[in-house]
Amino acid sequence: MKILTVIGARPQFIKACMLSDHLKSDSTLEEIMVHTGQHYDENMSEVFFKQLKLPKPDYYLGVGSGSHGQQTGKMLIELEKVMIDVKPNLVLVYGDTNSTLAGGLAASKLHIPVAHVESGLRSFNKNMPEEINRVITDHLADWLFCPSHTAVENLKREGIKKGVYRTGDIMYDAVLRFKHHALQQSTIIEALSLTEVDYYLATIHRAENTDSPERLKSILNAFQQLDMEVILPLHPRTERKINQFGLTEFISSSPIKIVEPLHYFDMLAVASQAKAILTDSGGVQKEAYMLQVPCMTLRDETEWVETIRSGWNHLVGADSQLIVDTVKSFQVPKQYPQLFGDGNTSKTIIDILKKSK
Repeated sequence: MKILTVIGARPQFIKACMLSDHLKSDSTLEEIMVHTGQHYDENMSEVFFKQLKLPKPDYYLGVGSGSHGQQTGKMLIELEKVMIDVKPNLVLVYGDTNSTLAGGLAASKLHIPVAHVESGLRSFNKNMPEEINRVITDHLADWLFCPSHTAVENLKREGIKKGVYRTGDIMYDAVLRFKHHALQQSTIIEALSLTEVDYYLATIHRAENTDSPERLKSILNAFQQLDMEVILPLHPRTERKINQFGLTEFISSSPIKIVEPLHYFDMLAVASQAKAILTDSGGVQKEAYMLQVPCMTLRDETEWVETIRSGWNHLVGADSQLIVDTVKSFQVPKQYPQLFGDGNTSKTIIDILKKSK
């Protein structure tokens, strides 16, 4: 079976790493990897391949940045060429990025079956580009690999029942495998002079926060009021918006400590030792749960509703006072339900695909 894997963003590199290991060890399976170039700089792309020992992509499209339409359109054109050349038995896509949507669309137009890893997530906010990407991809997919019971139920409500599998979350595979390596190999804790559970980790990158001067100012203002150091790896777009909106005063003094965007091992190390995580990232919310670190989500809704119900994650939006009050009053739940499987998602997915040959 010839499998064409489409990736383009950091979370996809991590997920693909777990499946690629299983694909390489099976002589009946052949993986052809396509990197769209959605994340294209050294820290956002190449270093992840080196750390995770991902095979070098067979095709690198170099699409780069642009509007959603431009980026997705370029990917569609180039992916169609690759698929016609490779003639895969199926196309494998991950998550909810423009690369995911382009891979699913290009394959379906060529009548190539699509497998979607991380199916069934819903924020129910169609202003999020990711929501559009994931909904369309799910309706195109032939195999829908769901990380949780909630994801299966979301698909059922949309009338999607065929080809749906609850496999667990492939990111949990990665956390279990790499947490120990990260703590051993990363020097970030020492470099930043951090002490376990004596700091907060924060990330801001989502357009609803970065493109709104009011929301961005409110979030940064909340960080300034927290009782411990706030480590803030600054996303390039967030930095541009802070400068554009004249908010540099909020990040130029204690307790905020600005650092460059972190590669996977550094991020995993810092996240695992934080007292709490404040983020608008879907992936970071989920990793916080997997690392058993309390999370405050800087959004008005989330696709990871299970983490909210468990009590380990709280929605705080961009309300400065609510952010501060929630951090102060948060109590670690006594229960920790296994929401995302047993860490064998990669093998489960491969077994399902092989049975479908």
